Amino acid sequence: MRLILALLLPWLQFFTIGRPFAGIICLVLQVTVIGWIPAAIWSVYALSQYTTDRKIASLRRS
Repeated sequence: MRLILALLLPWLQFFTIGRPFAGIICLVLQVTVIGWIPAAIWSVYALSQYTTDRKIASLRRS
């Protein structure tokens, strides 16, 4: 679900992973038609980093 959100509304996805400042920057980038593709790529990359960080944190707790 977050991957679809990262592609369609990249700025909103940043808010769901707790990075509001990056979300605002991404929204400014997304406002331009040319900036939509880099914003989506950035959002997918940030989402992959977020999931990796959560997996590492869960392993450390165990």
